[in-house]
Amino acid sequence: MPDARADRAPASSPEHTPGDRAGAAATAASAAEHGALPAQAPAARAQHGAAARGGTATQVKHDPEPVPQDGGPSRDRRPHPPAPGPAAPGTGGSAARPRFARPLTTGSLIGWTALSAILPGMAHLRAGRRRTGYVLLGAFGVLLVLGVIAGITLTGEGNTGIASRDGVLGLVAGLAALGALGWFLLVISSYIALGPNRLNSTGQIVSGIVIGTLCVTVMAPFALAASTVLTAKETINDIFPNAPQDPAAPTFKPEDPWNGQDRVNFLLIGGDGAGNREGVRTDSMNVASIHIKTGNTVMFSLPRNLQHVRFPPSSPLAKQFPDGFMRELPNGGLLNEVWQYAEDHPEIMGRKHQGPRALMDAIGYTLNLKIDYYALINMYGFAHLVDAIGGLKIRIDQDVKYGGSFGTAGTIKAGYRTLSGEEALWYGRSRVGSDDFSRMARQRCVIGAFAKQATPGTVLTNFTKIAGVAKKAAQTNIPRDMLEHLTNLALKVKDAKITSLQFVPPEFYTGSPDWQKIRAATARALRQSLQPSRRSLAGRATPTPGATGASPTPTLTAPSRTPTANKSAQSLDELCGI
Repeated sequence: MPDARADRAPASSPEHTPGDRAGAAATAASAAEHGALPAQAPAARAQHGAAARGGTATQVKHDPEPVPQDGGPSRDRRPHPPAPGPAAPGTGGSAARPRFARPLTTGSLIGWTALSAILPGMAHLRAGRRRTGYVLLGAFGVLLVLGVIAGITLTGEGNTGIASRDGVLGLVAGLAALGALGWFLLVISSYIALGPNRLNSTGQIVSGIVIGTLCVTVMAPFALAASTVLTAKETINDIFPNAPQDPAAPTFKPEDPWNGQDRVNFLLIGGDGAGNREGVRTDSMNVASIHIKTGNTVMFSLPRNLQHVRFPPSSPLAKQFPDGFMRELPNGGLLNEVWQYAEDHPEIMGRKHQGPRALMDAIGYTLNLKIDYYALINMYGFAHLVDAIGGLKIRIDQDVKYGGSFGTAGTIKAGYRTLSGEEALWYGRSRVGSDDFSRMARQRCVIGAFAKQATPGTVLTNFTKIAGVAKKAAQTNIPRDMLEHLTNLALKVKDAKITSLQFVPPEFYTGSPDWQKIRAATARALRQSLQPSRRSLAGRATPTPGATGASPTPTLTAPSRTPTANKSAQSLDELCGI
């Protein structure tokens, strides 16, 4: 009898065709789809089916189909491209770069780089580097906000002078240098981020040249700012002494820069120190008395030929000339000789270079004012200053000839004019067809016009020229630390009222001055300057008819068109047409 086991032949016997094995695999796959079997690869399930029948598993080939990565079923049997991902370590690959919407041309690459110089980060955003782009944009926004805050702070009342501090000037110069370096690196980084290597050789050369020029362009404003600030720092330190040589100068106190005064008085001197003349002749002498709270200013003009001035008891010259400066000389002892006399006689003054102190003492005693500081500028240097600010706009009421005794050098025509430096100098100094007193009137107009037109914007625009002239032509005893407070005061003066009073004939005789009359007129002009309701704040004093012994009262007239010596003083705006 045949063996019963012989009937149970293995499932994988040679009689089983490949078609049978494929059908078994398909059946197993269908069962897996309906959850009858665990999810397995079709080949594994076929092998399992064959083994269950006791046969030997044989590799079954299948058509390509997706294999679920998470063990779940997949109904999509179409092939899919591999998902992008980081390169395997050690393979030398890199992360896939973002693709541009359209290829960058040479022009567009240059344009995006230039845009990034204005709005940092735009080139990085275009290149797909969003994080870097947003960081750069955010940093730029923060810088803008900080700049606006700094600007508002500095332009606030009483804060502008902070910019004149030595430390602040150094900080600004350093920040400007960092800004130049930062923007240079920004342009280079933006250019590289856009991938100039994608361009052809011509595009790379052209874009490289343009971007190099752009780097220089963006760095230039920062370099100019740093240079200007350093020039300002050097000029200020050269003109304004850190330790004034004058022991009689006011002691500077940071907590009280004006020493409790309600007024500060500056002596403004125009010196005629030509190269062919020894020493300095102070041909123009004006005292600017400034009310600290309001900025209202009175300018007192003293004639250079005022004779036999006196000195306060504290001055060494008071002992030398108890009856007045060179009283023994009927035609000598002029006010414009005091400076040089003190310079030539250090044995009398007790030390060298006491010309400024002697003149301040003489004029202060004459006006009964304490002269706090002085500033001298060479007349020829002043002409260069006028040129540096672009000329002087002023009203000329009548033709002024200049040069020689008959005005053969030229004529300044009447009307509203913009005078060059040379013309402004001649306008203030010419004696042709006039006298010293008419010249004084023109000089005060020139000074007033310069003070009004030398605005902060004008000074900053032409600062390098102004600084170069000022270092050579200016001299002062104003301490360096006072400049911060003086800057704030100067801004008040520009928007305040400026009036003028001249001590000239016929009200004031220069040969034998009435000192009490001069002092009374000075005090009255100061009181009137604080009366804002009146347009004519200072007037020359004339005695009231029939009132003997009474203090003189000012005679106020209508505004004068011509700044001559014998008219009542008016506001400089009205008098000079500033």
